[in-house]
Amino acid sequence: MLMTGTGRLARLNYLPGTFRVLSSGDHVICAVTGARIPLHELRYWSVERQEAYVDAAASLEAEQRGGLGS
Repeated sequence: MLMTGTGRLARLNYLPGTFRVLSSGDHVICAVTGARIPLHELRYWSVERQEAYVDAAASLEAEQRGGLGS
């Protein structure tokens, strides 16, 4: 049986090149825009900040904001 997690927010551990599902769900929320990102469309995240981003522009904005020590 497939876990659909329909309408549920997933909790993920972001790793280099992949992520691990900690709590099943079907989407995460973009840390910059607040947009809902279906897991099958998730392509951008920060391992250091453990945040997801809806697109490259949101990822760049988060990077420019900083937030962690260099």
